[in-house]
Amino acid sequence: MKPAATQPAARHRSLRPLALAATLGFAGMAAASPAMSAEPGSALPKLKTNQTYVETVTRPTKLDIKNPMSVFRFVHGSLPKQVTVYPTENYYYFSFVHQGHEYAGNLRLDASDRDKGLVNFAYFRTYTEWRRGEDPYYRLLGPKDGVSVKKAGRLAYDIAFGGKSVRFNFVDLSNVKPPKSKLGANETYIGPVFDESGIQYYLVFNTAHKIFHYVLNEEVPVGETLFKSEVSKSITIGMRTGFAYYQDPYLKRKILIGVHAANSRVNNYFDGPFDQLPDNFIKGTVLYDAIIAVEPNMKGKIDRLGNSPDGATRYFIGPYMHYEDEAQLATVDQCMAQTSVTKADYGLCFVIDEEDPEETGDAPEGNAETVSEAPATKP
Repeated sequence: MKPAATQPAARHRSLRPLALAATLGFAGMAAASPAMSAEPGSALPKLKTNQTYVETVTRPTKLDIKNPMSVFRFVHGSLPKQVTVYPTENYYYFSFVHQGHEYAGNLRLDASDRDKGLVNFAYFRTYTEWRRGEDPYYRLLGPKDGVSVKKAGRLAYDIAFGGKSVRFNFVDLSNVKPPKSKLGANETYIGPVFDESGIQYYLVFNTAHKIFHYVLNEEVPVGETLFKSEVSKSITIGMRTGFAYYQDPYLKRKILIGVHAANSRVNNYFDGPFDQLPDNFIKGTVLYDAIIAVEPNMKGKIDRLGNSPDGATRYFIGPYMHYEDEAQLATVDQCMAQTSVTKADYGLCFVIDEEDPEETGDAPEGNAETVSEAPATKP
């Protein structure tokens, strides 16, 4: 990987369907409610048992799995009266086991159509390393399906169906901003990212080199143990997520440089924050302007959130590698060690230039436009 003071990293077109974002799936074990707290303001861990897992996957179940309305009725009917949507692209994830098979999916109150009374609903048999699985089931639900979607507040929506209403509350990140010490002179803050992994980031755009960065938000509990990489003292890796970070040598911040490829292949919660852009908190055209700066040919072809007019495509922002082995992360260190790299252009070392995923069949990398074939799938 070589930095280029005047040229952005390579960009590739890649699939990024929009309704079936990364989904970890059923954990398989019920949690026992703690009877007491270890200390004020905290709670004991939740216990999961193999007994519950075995009894769940072997229990006979009855559900018309090929009928999206039947599955929606089951999912909606199983939810409490109020739920919290953490991911910033507004996906509410769920999973269940049916006839020994694990299914995962989501309800998405997309910023582009929720005020039209619509909700995206998708589910699929979870992917594994040994079997990719079938295409997901998808349905855009609204009044024609007996589903009512109504705005209940600035960041709240009610979804009613079959005599039951569930309120979906989005996490309010309106006041989340990076400290000035975490932004470079030529960087613009796009917005806060709450990934489905539970990790939060600041999405940042470097106007000089036309590159994006995901900067770890360490102002909130990270919910992760970071360990030092064996390949560099500047690289740390999340023990839970596999997310790899580089300690910025000039600013007090960690930049996401890698996501483990195995997580991307099975589409779980740890496949990276590319699918959790800060939709509810992007002000004006700040994201649009950044995308057009990178890809001028996109002008007039996307809305302010990076979506095409028909909702079938979205600009892909994933400036990190999908690594198989920790040793691959050393490429960033090697780039930083080059004598030609200066304080003015070192940020280019954090944007990974990989082979075109359409040719390799691997997960997409780099800052790239997305090309999806349907508005409602995100495998």
